[in-house]
Amino acid sequence: MPDEETVAAGAPAEFLSEVEEKADEVVRAAEALHLHGPAFQGADEGARHAFVGGGFFVYMVTPRSELVTIWQVTPDPLS
Repeated sequence: MPDEETVAAGAPAEFLSEVEEKADEVVRAAEALHLHGPAFQGADEGARHAFVGGGFFVYMVTPRSELVTIWQVTPDPLS
């Protein structure tokens, strides 16, 4: 699994702060939606995009593992 440096290398600190805030929201929503995560029987939703000030990030919720992974962060090159 990639580490923070691999995923976020060179991204502006302000943008990464936005990513962290939105990621916290994603985690809270996943916890509420999948109260019994390890017992989840459905298919994972696959990769999703979350847009924040200054760019976006790609993440996936894996309910059975009670895990939210961020695969990629992409700052807006024009910001």
